[in-house]
Amino acid sequence: MITATPDGVMIDVRVIPRASKSCIAGTRDDALVVRLTAPPVEGAANEALVEVLAKTLGVPKRAVTIASGEHTRHKRVRVAGIDAETARARLIGRAGCRAG
Repeated sequence: MITATPDGVMIDVRVIPRASKSCIAGTRDDALVVRLTAPPVEGAANEALVEVLAKTLGVPKRAVTIASGEHTRHKRVRVAGIDAETARARLIGRAGCRAG
């Protein structure tokens, strides 16, 4: 799910658009599940995904790029400037969509 790269990490993500709340929802089938309020049109969900991951990981939005899967629910996201252990701790530690 999270793979180290020379400049950061690569994360396998499954996106669920049009959710009631944007959040990290846990893992499923060896991918990080991210719920997004944005619809999957005109790049809105991709933009929201970048924002959610950047905020959760504590990196600037410019450090987060979609490496593959721009038009599918299954994506590979590259994040620069963070190591795999830190990314795993921040993502899994904040997993779970809570009301409110």
